[in-house]
Amino acid sequence: MSLQDAEFQWPSGYRAAASFTFDVDAESCALAEDPATADRMSLMGHQSYGPRVGVPRLLRILRRQGVRATFFVPGMTADTYPDMVRSIVDEGHEIAHHGYMHERMQGLDAATEASILDRGIESLQRLTGRLPTGYRAPWWEMNWHTPELLAERGFRYDSSLLDDDVPYRLQPDAVGARSLIEIPVDWALDDWEQYAFFPGWTGSGVIESPMKALEMWSLEATARHAENGCFVLTNHPFLSGRPAKAYALERLIEQVAQLDGMWIAPLEDIAAHAETVCTTGRTHRRPGVQFV
Repeated sequence: MSLQDAEFQWPSGYRAAASFTFDVDAESCALAEDPATADRMSLMGHQSYGPRVGVPRLLRILRRQGVRATFFVPGMTADTYPDMVRSIVDEGHEIAHHGYMHERMQGLDAATEASILDRGIESLQRLTGRLPTGYRAPWWEMNWHTPELLAERGFRYDSSLLDDDVPYRLQPDAVGARSLIEIPVDWALDDWEQYAFFPGWTGSGVIESPMKALEMWSLEATARHAENGCFVLTNHPFLSGRPAKAYALERLIEQVAQLDGMWIAPLEDIAAHAETVCTTGRTHRRPGVQFV
């Protein structure tokens, strides 16, 4: 836990928090990397499994467990599968922003990134009737100007950085810029690293056992609970929406729910609480490195 937020306080009766989040990339992440993947019928089917089969299965699990979650949806996914987005909203879950076409933001200038943010906002607002309050950068790649762009558009929180174990107030490095809440993530808590593989596109070819992932994530949840931290799991419906992986995920939800004083909530609720307890803002600045 950071020194700055050593006194971070969860709501009365809770000692830690957990959030189950889902990045509904569908075909967008493959197409953004290489538009030619549109010609690969099997790969496109592999990705469309997420919204067509994975999301309905995950919604059933969340309903059984009484858990509200956050679904990060690229604008392209929303435009392609509007009924899926409506089904998530109808179940009471949060829809948050994840780019338009899961574009790699790394190195984009502010104007280009702003246009992508605005296009994604328009798609989500048209379907849900509300502005998204949360953002997650595709591939968790933020630019130094991203926080200011998010603040300008009224986002309340981001969940893309990997620099703490609890939420904190992120202050953009611009005079007069509004702050937002950062809810950090961790590569160890991402199912892509465990399960993602498709020949010629992604992954090493090693698809881990869901029981191995369950053991690892359960230990992470237990450790973060012991340190009054925040456990944020990132799953992709085209991966963790498949039967054995979904089975392991439901067992994990059951285990996390049994941790005494663990608050399970969507990220928007965690961010709303953090706004009340995080006072001092943290500003990130590019290191002043000189290359010889």
